[in-house]
Amino acid sequence: MFAEERRLKIADMIKNIKSITVSELARTFNVSESTIRRDLQFLEDKGYIQRTHGGAILQHSYYEPTYSEKESKEAASKHEIGKLAAELIKDGDTVLLDSGTTTLSVAKNLKGKKITVVTNSPVIAMELFSEKEIEVIMVGGIFRKETAALVGPIAEKNLKEFNVDKAFIGANGIDLNGVTTPNIIEAATKKVMLKISSQPYIVADHSKFGISAFVKFASLSDIAAIITDRNVDLKWVSSIEEAGTEIIYPQKG
Repeated sequence: MFAEERRLKIADMIKNIKSITVSELARTFNVSESTIRRDLQFLEDKGYIQRTHGGAILQHSYYEPTYSEKESKEAASKHEIGKLAAELIKDGDTVLLDSGTTTLSVAKNLKGKKITVVTNSPVIAMELFSEKEIEVIMVGGIFRKETAALVGPIAEKNLKEFNVDKAFIGANGIDLNGVTTPNIIEAATKKVMLKISSQPYIVADHSKFGISAFVKFASLSDIAAIITDRNVDLKWVSSIEEAGTEIIYPQKG
């Protein structure tokens, strides 16, 4: 097993069980404890885990809240984002909506529009069920209960059949290094979403700025703009716009 593969498996183990010792990892991978210590140092330097005396624990940036946990957070902010995003969508557009509670807010603001929506979210598909003027196309894939998303190779293959005008993609973290999410499989699906869209937008509330989750799926230069809420820190607005990426948000007052 290559070091990169072993380190990935170690990070995934720590994500699932929250903490582990050096000796346990050495036995699991049949390598020396000094090799495991180097692996843990590498993962800590990347921000994935935090080393402890004799082992390691999960770093916050690798934590992934459940879908139900996210539903109850920043509801007003997501409502603002949903309205702003919907204003960018015109009749006749083909639109991709990533799975997520923020993109669900976008879907809730699409009533009355004459568009085609491609989505990997059963929740969004059902939200648009009664909209006669909206054609909904669902992709297949592995169903991740954590995000209520269809992801993986089947989802990616399905998505590659399309070219859409606009995509609205969720994220767990945004900083000057790019846009991130905690799950490797989900990140790969989001990368395909970016590629098939003429105008890919990131939709994320103010709490996601300054956070770096486990896997980067986009550089700032890959996206048309970030859509967020009025509580975004203006320091982040300035820094990201100086880097060349627009941030769309409601002005306070």
